[in-house]
Order: sequence, then C-alpha cells, then structure tokens
Amino acid sequence: MASITHLFATFFLLSLLACSSTNAQLTANFYATTCPNLQTIVRNAMRQAVAREARIGASVLRLFFHDCFVNGFDASILLDDTATFPGEKNVLPNQNSARGFEVTDAIKTNVEAACNATISCADILALATRDGVVLLGGPSWAVPLGRRDSRTASQSAANTQIPAPVSDLATLTSMFVAKADGSGNTNLAPLDTLTPTRFDNNYYRDLVTRRGLLHSDQELFNGGSQDALVRRYSINNAAFFTDFAAAMVRMGNISPLTGTNGEIRRKCRMVN
Repeated sequence: MASITHLFATFFLLSLLACSSTNAQLTANFYATTCPNLQTIVRNAMRQAVAREARIGASVLRLFFHDCFVNGFDASILLDDTATFPGEKNVLPNQNSARGFEVTDAIKTNVEAACNATISCADILALATRDGVVLLGGPSWAVPLGRRDSRTASQSAANTQIPAPVSDLATLTSMFVAKADGSGNTNLAPLDTLTPTRFDNNYYRDLVTRRGLLHSDQELFNGGSQDALVRRYSINNAAFFTDFAAAMVRMGNISPLTGTNGEIRRKCRMVN
C-alpha cells in the first residue's frame, strides 16, 4: 500500500516559498449561512470512505495536489474527457494512478441534496483532502473556501506541470517555485516502511537512513539544500505537521476561480 506521507513528499518545499500568496476572497466561513452543515457532510463521507479503505485518504490528497499544479486549483482534474476537450484524468502523471473520483462524486451528491447549486467541487475536494489527512492521524487546518469550478481542463498542462517521480531536486524546487508566483502500472509498494497507512514523519526517517523508494524521494536528502529540513522533520513531527498545514493552505490558494469566474458544477465530472 502506498504511503500517504509519500504523496506529499515535496510539499514542504512549498512552505518555504514566501512569494506564494493568499486570496482575499477565500474565507473559512464562506458558506456559514448558505450551507452551515457543509463541513459535517464532507467529514462524515470521508470518515466512511477511509473506514472502507485507508488508502483513499492519500488518493484524495493526490487529486488535490495534481489539480493545484495544473492552471490553479479549480477541480479540473475531476472532469471526464469530452468530445470537445481531452481532460486530465488520463494524462501520463494520472493514468492508471489517479483515483478517488467516486468519493468526490458521493460527497457532491450529499452536498447537493443539502445545499443545491451552492458548493463548488473545488471546495469539496479541499475539505475532503483536509479530512482525509486528519482521519489518518495528520494535522488539521482551516480551509479557505469560496472557489468556483473551471469549465475546462488542460491535458497539455497536466503532462508538463506535474512533478515526475524521477525529478531531481533542482527540478522539483523550480516547479514548486513556479506555482508560488509514474510508470503507469498498477504495482503498489510501501513508500514508508514503518507506518504506510498513517500520516506521520516516518517518511523522513526513511530518507535519512537512505531508504527512499523513488528517485524524487531520496533527492530530498542527498547532500543538497533540503537535507537540514528533512533531518528536522525526521525528529520533530510537530514541526512537520505545522509546516504541512501551512503549505496546504498555500497550495489551495494557487489561482482559484472566484466571483463570476468559472461556475458551480452540479456534477463534478462534467460542466453544467
């Protein structure tokens, strides 16, 4: 089973990028009056999903990560291919590996029943990601809300903007900096050897002992600029949790659609 922490392998880089900005239109209480039970609905659905399969918490987070890296966080990864545009689900970084779409579909159905045509799929994915992390023992954070959904997807951007598992440290860093301005098979392996279904800092302990499975993992601790931070996280779980939560908020604030831009999709797999 893939480690949940591995899927956030380079997220801590983002927490170092001071140039990333927040969007003033996003607020944690955006739906306080229009859908007051939103967070409870999402949390209950994620609790059920994680109880069925612990791995789903990592899968939903991966959707969040890959969506944020393609033209901003706008739920474009959730769109199915259509006759007018090829979506992002089947590009090389996602092919046979992106999963969790049924979970976001189920949550959207529950949310629509309570608050019709009010909550974006992007905000649902942001909340589901946070709750999945918490349910697997990770930190919590206040999720800024108020995003709208894109009306299209970008296959070409997905193929070029998502970091690859063979990237070196310079490439990883430059790709994260740019946002602050797989082999495709079905094999699974424990990328955290100690607690593969828990969210904790054992991933960094593996890196320090040179047991990173993927090339891009071990690049984070390989005599380069991030060695000190990896060592810090390997011995200080609280520091990792704090920085991770801050990085998640920053990532969710990458070019959101707000105001009259985009739309509130009725179904996450298709535009209205």
